[in-house]
Amino acid sequence: MVLAIGYVDLSVPEPTKQLLPAKKGPLSYLSGSLTSALFCGLALSITWKIIGYYSDRPPHYSQRIAQSIATAVKTLLVGTGCLATFTFGLISIGLFLLLIRSLIPAGPAAAD
Repeated sequence: MVLAIGYVDLSVPEPTKQLLPAKKGPLSYLSGSLTSALFCGLALSITWKIIGYYSDRPPHYSQRIAQSIATAVKTLLVGTGCLATFTFGLISIGLFLLLIRSLIPAGPAAAD
């Protein structure tokens, strides 16, 4: 059905076939796993540096509220670094296992 008003074409497109997304291959899983492992190593390095910094320079404040805020910030920074390291490591392991699974040929389909 086509409606033309002046120079504007308000045509309704015909239903088309849904395009399936391209299937991911082993190379995609490998590159994702290596990239995530790189980020995991980077996050681990930064986390160790944060831990080293705070172990060498513990916060000492005379005000109790300032000491509490400094400790909270330290906890948040170290926790965020550990969370990032764990997340990237888990993603890297998962993609590597998916790579191995994609390389193993599928067995014959079970007959019902």
